[in-house]
Amino acid sequence: MTVLSADHSTTASRGSGRPASLPRIGASFASLGVPAALVTVLAEAGITDPFPIQAATLPDSLDGRDILGRGQTGSGKTLAFCLPLVTLLADGYSMACRPRGLILVPTRELASQVEAVLSPLAAAAGLSTVTVYGGTPQSRQVAALRDRADIVVACPGRLADLMEQGHCHLGDVEVSVVDEADHMADLGFLPVVRRLLDATPSDGQRMLFSATLDHDVDVLVRRFLSKPAVHSVDPADAPAPVVHHVLTVAQADRLGVVTALAGGHGRSLIFTRTRHAAHQLARQLSAARVPAAELHGDLAQSVRERNLASFAAGAVRVLVATDIAARGIHVDGIDLVIHADPPSEDKAYVHRSGRTARAGASGIVVTVQTPAQSRDVSAMMRRAGVVPLRAEASPGSAVLATIAGPRAAPVTPAPRVTAPVIEATARQATGRGAVALSASYRGRRR
Repeated sequence: MTVLSADHSTTASRGSGRPASLPRIGASFASLGVPAALVTVLAEAGITDPFPIQAATLPDSLDGRDILGRGQTGSGKTLAFCLPLVTLLADGYSMACRPRGLILVPTRELASQVEAVLSPLAAAAGLSTVTVYGGTPQSRQVAALRDRADIVVACPGRLADLMEQGHCHLGDVEVSVVDEADHMADLGFLPVVRRLLDATPSDGQRMLFSATLDHDVDVLVRRFLSKPAVHSVDPADAPAPVVHHVLTVAQADRLGVVTALAGGHGRSLIFTRTRHAAHQLARQLSAARVPAAELHGDLAQSVRERNLASFAAGAVRVLVATDIAARGIHVDGIDLVIHADPPSEDKAYVHRSGRTARAGASGIVVTVQTPAQSRDVSAMMRRAGVVPLRAEASPGSAVLATIAGPRAAPVTPAPRVTAPVIEATARQATGRGAVALSASYRGRRR
């Protein structure tokens, strides 16, 4: 594995932290201090070489230090906090409704992804886990807590609800993790996150991971982290291996252009602004024999899980989603992100576009705009710091083949994915190609 450069300096705004030691080039998980039982689990999943953020953070996190980690989606953050969490809790005892480990995540998709990575590691250490999020009956979650679950992976809202009902107490938490803290801020969850962390012991270990460390995240850092080891595996201004395009189309040509882009051999993720638009576009693409699944808040959770698993397993190459999925789904190998409806905010653009070019891979991002939208899109691109390639396009334009490659053979989409495929996809989540299987959303239904 190619080891990337790492920046471990602290900034003036985080004066309570101190520089962390450099990652050990070529280090193995065992040499970083990961117990043999967990190394075996990783090896069985085909994971032998630590990602840079894992090599950087594990010596400090296994030593019990607070961690402030910055890295893009796909950089390996999940294992970076799951390994020390399991290691440090392995020899303890949890009481009913009083977990000793807590992982807070912004979306149900991410909760499921983390659980898929965490579960085999926890089992190897004799620990039990439970995922806690809304949109499903709480009875199973409550039963798992009463059965002395050691680690809770939770979305903030449902966990706060269970605590108010007396089903969960955080007074015994020894290790707390906040993942994708910047997305927590975007979704307005920080007040609930603060209340939850306030309920954990102040002398416990805390780890916070985020793609960006802006003001809202800095509030959490200052309040809850004690002299954290600060690790950043890629400079904030590092160029992503992504080519950005803006295609100007007539309104009547929008569907034809999107269909041509999605009809290539690669895996495409298409974003729309509304649930209705996602539903309609998925149906239109499928009717054009470009099989597409949809992902939005109007679908039952079982359908969301099935559609996302179908996309992750390759049963369909195209997924049409709303904005809320921009930071919630984690599927490696997405070749093309298409903004069928241009986002209005630069943050939304960055979050959507970040679904491609994961873990150092390259990717393509295409924004489809009408002439009437060009001024707003240009302003949004400037705020995002993106200089795209621009072209006018119609369904037969050569630029579409240049971007998407040759058209794949038209096929009839499979109506559903069988349980074995879903289970196989879940097992893949323990490896480098981690995917989230739960595609439900808390709060916002987009």
